[in-house]
Amino acid sequence: MRTTLKLVLPLVVSVVTVSLLYAGYQVRTEKRNLRNDLVRRSSVLAESLQEGVEPLLDRASGKNLQRLVERFGEREHLKGIAVYDDSGAALAITPGLARRFHESPEAATRAARVDSEVSDFIEAEGVPMHISALPLHRNGQTVGALAVFYDASYIGTRNSYAMRDALLNALFQTLLITLLALVLVRWTLTGPLARTAKWLRTLRAGAPHDPGALPEGEIFDQIHKEVAHLAQDLNRARATAETEARLRDSQSSLWTAERLRVSLQNKLHDKPLFVVSNREPYMHVFNEKDKSINVIVPASGVVTALEPVLRACNGTWIANGSGSADREVVDAKDQLRVPPDHPSYTLRRVWLNDEEDKGYYEGFSNEGLWPLCHIAHTRPIFRPEDWLQYQKINRRFADAVLEEMEGIESPILLAQDYHLALLPRMVKEARPEARVAIFWHIPWPNPEAFGICPWQRELVDGLLGADLIGFHIQSHCNNFLETVDRAVEALTEWDRFAVNRRGHLTRVRPYPISVAFPENSPALNESRNAGAERAALCAELGIEASLLGVGVDRVDYTKGILERFRAIERFLELNPAFQQRFTFVQIGAPSRTDIERYKNFLAEVSAETERINAHFQTPRWKPIVLLKRHHSHEEIARYYHAASFCMVTSLHDGMNLVAKEFVAARDDERGALILSTFAGAAHELSDALLVNPYDVSQLADTIHRALEMSEEEQAARMQRMRHDVRERNVYRWAAHLLSDLTEIRIEIPERAEAHA
Repeated sequence: MRTTLKLVLPLVVSVVTVSLLYAGYQVRTEKRNLRNDLVRRSSVLAESLQEGVEPLLDRASGKNLQRLVERFGEREHLKGIAVYDDSGAALAITPGLARRFHESPEAATRAARVDSEVSDFIEAEGVPMHISALPLHRNGQTVGALAVFYDASYIGTRNSYAMRDALLNALFQTLLITLLALVLVRWTLTGPLARTAKWLRTLRAGAPHDPGALPEGEIFDQIHKEVAHLAQDLNRARATAETEARLRDSQSSLWTAERLRVSLQNKLHDKPLFVVSNREPYMHVFNEKDKSINVIVPASGVVTALEPVLRACNGTWIANGSGSADREVVDAKDQLRVPPDHPSYTLRRVWLNDEEDKGYYEGFSNEGLWPLCHIAHTRPIFRPEDWLQYQKINRRFADAVLEEMEGIESPILLAQDYHLALLPRMVKEARPEARVAIFWHIPWPNPEAFGICPWQRELVDGLLGADLIGFHIQSHCNNFLETVDRAVEALTEWDRFAVNRRGHLTRVRPYPISVAFPENSPALNESRNAGAERAALCAELGIEASLLGVGVDRVDYTKGILERFRAIERFLELNPAFQQRFTFVQIGAPSRTDIERYKNFLAEVSAETERINAHFQTPRWKPIVLLKRHHSHEEIARYYHAASFCMVTSLHDGMNLVAKEFVAARDDERGALILSTFAGAAHELSDALLVNPYDVSQLADTIHRALEMSEEEQAARMQRMRHDVRERNVYRWAAHLLSDLTEIRIEIPERAEAHA
C-alpha cells in the first residue's frame, strides 16, 4: 500500500495544484466578465439618457429633468442617475443616492473636462459602485455631465459563489481522480509487479511458476522481456551448476559450456578472442508483413561452440552482414552487441555487394574450392575474375580484423573455413605477434586433386600464415602436408606435423568437430513415445506408414541424395512386404540456388522423387516424401525421434554433424544410423552401419538390416555412439583447438628476410 501511495501522491499533489490554479483563473475570468458586462450596460444606459437629457438642460425644464431621472432609476442594480451643471452642482438626481453625489463626482467632472465618456469603479459608504459619466452639450458647448450609478456589490457576491463552486469542483475532481488512480495503479502496476516479484522469488528458490499474463504496453513489455531473460539466465545458471556438480562428483572429464568458458578465460588472461567467418552468428531480417526486424540464428555448430568463449572474454566476431536488415541495427563502426537478449560480445559486420558476393562466395568458394575439395565428380570452375574478387574480399575481412585488433597486445584470432584461406597471411604480416588459427571445415583432397586449382600456391601460402591449421581428421592433415610439399618451398616436419616457411612455424592438427550433447534433467529424460510421434508426423504428411526413415541435408550434390533414393527404390523392389509400410522423409533445405549446378541438382532430386513415387505410391502412401524447405531444430528433432533409422550417405564430407545430431537426439537409445564411410563422422561412430554410398545394392541391404535390427542391438549400438558423442562434444573441440592456440609460443622472424 505504501508503494501505491508513493505513486499516487505526486499525482494528487499535481491535481490539487492544477485544480486550484484553474479555480483561481475561473474566478478572475468571471469577475472580469461581470465588470465588463456592467460597464457595457452602464454605457448603453448613459448614452440613451444623454439624448433625452440634453434638450432639457434649460433651467425652466428642471422639473422635467427630475422626472426623467426618476423614471429611469428603477432598474436592476441601478443605484441612480444624476445630472450636473458645469459648476458641478446637481440639476437632477435620483432620490436615495448618497449625499456625497449631490456634487459632481470625479468621474463626471473628468468627463465634462475631457468631453468624453469616463467609466470608474468606486466605493461609497462601504458599497462598491460603478459610475459611467458622459458630457452634456448645449449649442456645441459642454455645459455639464450625466452620471449613471450602478451597485457593483453583486459582482463580489457572485465571485464568492464562483470561488466556492470552483473549490468544491476541485475537491471532487481530486477525490475522484485519487480514487481512480489508486484502483488503476493497483490493477495495472503494483499488482503485476507483485506477481512478478513472486515469480522471481519462486525462480530463485528453484521452483517453476507461471507469472500469469502481464498487461500490455511498452513499459510492461520491456519488464516482461527482461524478466523472461532473467528467468532463462537463472535456469541456465542453475542447470550449469547442477551439471558441473554432477560431473565433479563422478570425476567426469566431460566438457561443458561453463567448463569451456572458465578454461579459456584463464588461458586468454582477460584478452578478447577474435573470430572471423563468412557466416554471422546472428542475422537481422525484415518481416515481409509489417517491415519489423526479426533476429535469426543460423544453424551452426561453430556458433554453439564459440559463443560461450566470446561471451566470457568480451570477444569480437567479424562476419559477412548478409541479412536484409543488418545495416539497420549496426552503429557507425558497423558493430552491435549480441546476443540480443544478453549482449556479451561484439559482432562486426563486413559488407559485400552482389557482384562481390557472386565472385567471392558463389564463384571461387562454391563453384571452385567446394567441388575441388569434395571428391564428388563435379568439375570445379575457376574464373580469373572470381579469383580477383576472392582476394579482394579476403583483404576486406583482414582489414576489418586488423581494425578490431588495434590496441590489443598479442591478439588471438580464429578464422573459419575455406572462404578465408588468404586471410591468415594478411593478418600475420600486419600483426606478427598475433596468434592466428584457421579451421578448415571441409575435406582437404590429395595433392593431385588440389593441383587442379590455378592458384594453389597462393592458397597454401595464405593458410601457412596461421600458427595453427585445424582439420576434422588426420587424413586431411596428411593430404594438406603433402600438398604443401608440392605447392610451395617449405620445410615439412612430419614428425610433429608442422610446416616451417620463411622462418614461421605452422602446426597442422586434427580437431573433430561435434555437437552440443543435451544434458537433460532426470524429469525430462524420460523416453518419449516414438510411435505416437511417428503417427502424428504421418498424419501431418498425409500418408499412412508404420516405419519411417529420415535424411537431413542441404540439397547439395556431395550429400549422396540421389544415391540413397535409388537404394530405397531397390530395397522396395527386393522387399515388397515393406511397401505401404515404410516411407523415407528427406528434409532437403535448398542451398546456393543462384549457382546453376545447385539449381539443376534440386530439379534432379525433385524429378527422381516423382519418378520413384510414381512407381510405387498408392492414394494413402508413397515411398519418399521430399520436404524442400528449411526446418528448425525443433522440427527436425521430431523426425529424428520418430525414425527407425537416419541415412547419411555423403559422397565426401569433412565431418557431417547430422550423424551426431541424430545420435544425440535419440535419448530413447533406439534407431539405427546408416553412415557413409566417406564422411569424417565414420572415423568416430564405428557402431553406425557403415556403407559405400556409391554401392546401391549395399545401401538397399543396409536399409533392410536397419529396419530388421533387434531392439537389443539398437540399444547397444546407440549407447556406445551416444557415449562417444557426449564425450567428444563441440565444447571439447573448441577447448582443444583454442587451448593449443593459446599455448603456442610466437617467434617473430626477421623482417628483412627475403621472401621465398
